[in-house]
Amino acid sequence: MYAAMSIVLFSAKQNFPLGIKGIGYWALGTLMFMVAGILYGARGLVPDWLSIACANLVMFWGVGFLLIGTQKFYGRPPTWWLFHLVWGIGIANVIWWWLVTPDSISRVIAISSLLFVLYFAQFLLIARYGERHFSTYLFGLLMLLQSAVVLIRSVTCLKYVGTNPGVLDGGVFNVSYLATFSVMAQMLTVGFMTAATRRLQILLEQRSNLDPLTGVLNRRGFAEIYAKEKARMKRDLLPRALLSIDLDFFKSINDHFGHAMGDRVLIHVASTIREALRDTDYVARFGGEEFIALLPDATAERALTVASRIQASVREARPDDLPAYTISIGIACQTSPEENLDSFLLRADTALYRAKAAGRDRVEVNEPAIRLGFC
Repeated sequence: MYAAMSIVLFSAKQNFPLGIKGIGYWALGTLMFMVAGILYGARGLVPDWLSIACANLVMFWGVGFLLIGTQKFYGRPPTWWLFHLVWGIGIANVIWWWLVTPDSISRVIAISSLLFVLYFAQFLLIARYGERHFSTYLFGLLMLLQSAVVLIRSVTCLKYVGTNPGVLDGGVFNVSYLATFSVMAQMLTVGFMTAATRRLQILLEQRSNLDPLTGVLNRRGFAEIYAKEKARMKRDLLPRALLSIDLDFFKSINDHFGHAMGDRVLIHVASTIREALRDTDYVARFGGEEFIALLPDATAERALTVASRIQASVREARPDDLPAYTISIGIACQTSPEENLDSFLLRADTALYRAKAAGRDRVEVNEPAIRLGFC
C-alpha cells in the first residue's frame, strides 16, 4: 500500500501544475514508510542495526519529509532545522536505549514523542493556513488523529518504564498500535491528495477565468460575475455602472517600443484600474487593449469619479520607464435589471467610441442612461 501511495504521489507531482508544491516530498516520505516497514518486518533476518537503527532513522525521515511537503504546500518556508533536529535526537535516543542502556520501552517513548512533534506541527500548519473547505477539514482531522495515535503510544508506555511486560513483543497492544499507525499513515496520503486536488481545482478555475498577462478577469470570468450581480440587482434594485476602457494608439506603442513594453503597459493599466476600484468592483480584460470595469451599487456620478481617478493615475503615477500613454473611457449605467450583458456592453462601447471621436483621452457617459434617470 505504501508503494502504491508513493506511485500515485509521484505521478501527481509529474502531472500537477508547478504552483501546487510539496507533492514530491510527500511521495518521498511515503516511500520512506515502505522502506521502514520492510526493515521492521525483517527483524531477526537482518542485523539489528538495520531493523532497529536504520528502520527508525528512515521512519523519522519519512515523517520529516511529510512536514516539509506540508509546509511547501501551504507556502511556508521549510523548517529543515526541525527536520534534522528531530531525526538527530531520535537516532541518538534509539542508539542509547538499544546499545548503551537497553530499554525498549524508553526507546519507544522517545520515538513516539518525536513523531508526535512532527505530526502535530503539520496539524498546526493545516489549521492556520488551510482553506476553510471539506478537503482541509479531512486532512487536518487525519493529521490530528495520527498525532493522537503516537501520543497515546508514548503516554501508555510511560507506566511500563523499568519493566518488561511484553507489550512490545507482539501483544494486542503493540499489534493494534502498529496497525492503526500504518492505516492512518496511508489515510494521511488520501487526505493530502484530497487537499491537493482541491488546490488543483481552484488553480484551473482561476486559469479559466483570469487573463494570464494582467491577472484580471477574462471574458468568461466576467460573464459569470455579471450573472451573479444581475441576480442580486433583481433582488436589491440598486444601480450599477459599467466602464469601457481602451488605450489610445496602443498599436504605436507596440510598433515603437516592442510587444514586451506593450505588455508592461497593459499590466500597468490593469493595476491602475484595480487600485481605483472598491473590493466589491470588478475589472476584466476583453482582449487586446480593452478593459471593462463593473461597479455594483454605483451611480453615474460615482462612475465619473472612478474614471477620472483612473485617468489621473495614468497621467501622474506612471513609472518613468514606461512610455507616455492615455486612455479613453465610456460609461453606461444599468437601466433595467433585465438588461443582458451584450446590451450593457454595447451602450458602454458607444460612449467609448464617442470619447475616441472627440479627441481621445477623455470620458463620455451613455446619454440614454442619464435621460432615463436610473443612475
